[in-house]
Amino acid sequence: MGRYSRRSVLRVAGAMLGGVALGSTVTAAERTDRFIVRTRGATSASALEAEGLSVIHELPEVGYYVVEGAERDVEAAPGEFEPDIQLTFEEPVADVLTEATRAVDGASPAGESATDEPFYGYQWDKQTQGVPEAHETTRGEGARVAVIDTGVAAAHPDLAHAVNEELSANFTGDGQGAANAAGGYHGTHVAGIVAANDRNEAGVVGSAPGAEVVDCRVFADDGSSSFGAIVAAIHYSATAGCDVANLSLGNYPVPRSAYARYYARFLHRVTTYATRTGTTVVAATGNDGVDLDTDGSVVAVPAEAPGVVAVSATGPIGFGYGDPGLEEPVDSPAPYANYGESVVDLSAPGGNVDPERPAGWEQDLVLSSASLPQFDDAGAYVGAVHTYFWVAGTSMAAPQVAGAAALVASQRSRQRGRFVERVLRRTAADAPGGREYHGHGHLDTLAAVRHAARSGRGRDDENEGSDRGRGR
Repeated sequence: MGRYSRRSVLRVAGAMLGGVALGSTVTAAERTDRFIVRTRGATSASALEAEGLSVIHELPEVGYYVVEGAERDVEAAPGEFEPDIQLTFEEPVADVLTEATRAVDGASPAGESATDEPFYGYQWDKQTQGVPEAHETTRGEGARVAVIDTGVAAAHPDLAHAVNEELSANFTGDGQGAANAAGGYHGTHVAGIVAANDRNEAGVVGSAPGAEVVDCRVFADDGSSSFGAIVAAIHYSATAGCDVANLSLGNYPVPRSAYARYYARFLHRVTTYATRTGTTVVAATGNDGVDLDTDGSVVAVPAEAPGVVAVSATGPIGFGYGDPGLEEPVDSPAPYANYGESVVDLSAPGGNVDPERPAGWEQDLVLSSASLPQFDDAGAYVGAVHTYFWVAGTSMAAPQVAGAAALVASQRSRQRGRFVERVLRRTAADAPGGREYHGHGHLDTLAAVRHAARSGRGRDDENEGSDRGRGR
């Protein structure tokens, strides 16, 4: 066992439940200096630059570019355009319930399995998903997962083995680099759910610790992002050969204007391109607790885009109360999670909340790695304090699916993308609450891995084209 005790885990309050954080305020505004351009024919980046524009993101395979410059110059360029959408969130302050005795500064000698990790006993999500048993078949070796988020700290001891720093990219323009936590703790927490090391006897275990993680940082150090940057990161994930792209981004208020179809078409073209090239795109449904089938005030972006696996959240009540049994099972729909039969594809462990908060309530959340960014007086990123957080949200549910997808993809050298999604759907388990909360069902990681293993031996290859589940 490692040298970290229960008290060395930093516990965060229920306010930290979100898409980035439940209860956070997200605002959107049209930019006047950045535009999303749909080009005509063989228009290239050089043609746009000839009009005095700076090309920020290139997506030539789908005929789009994100550019900066004056609107009059964009008007003179070939093609259609609309303003990029600036997104800003304000994260609530965490309520630290118990002192973190010390930050993580290294790892103990290697262990042999997930169950050797010191915090595995708190990971109800990995226990109920049969992750140690799945690792007897595959740990995700050879799979590549993009984490499109606030940044993944490659220096975190539970992720140093996994992060591909060379492929990692910064889409924000803040100059703070990539493979770091400059945008906040959130991306490192998500990445740990996917790929935290199971053999270092430190911290937690991820679903696919053998997989490679590519950090696609789309949130800047000031908490801002843009619609264009997020969509460009999805495109990059496909061109970088990622088997899975995870977007624990929740819902962002892209304006419902006369031009909404333009933004939707941009997103749809890219998600379709990604899935066709073999990338399984996974996204959180968001944490407003609303019915996406009927509530017109909320749009699940990017979860509602074609080809995206939209994930809602479940969790137990009573895992840490010390009593035998649970007040609510682990596949119970989480009250904060958005739902809707037309949107949700799968549910997965994201954490639950008891409003009464008896002792141990935080253990119903999801425990994973976290890195708190540090900046000098000039605002330059200088590193992070590496620790562990209990957090809940559909943001935590989505990477459970992404990790399972990596395990399935690792067994298929040629068939990916739609094959992976079909396996996850076909092996999903029935759960209380119905399709509006679970879609095709509740994620079953072990069943998915075993199904893929059987299929890899040629038993089901001819039948994988038929999806018995509901379509969107």
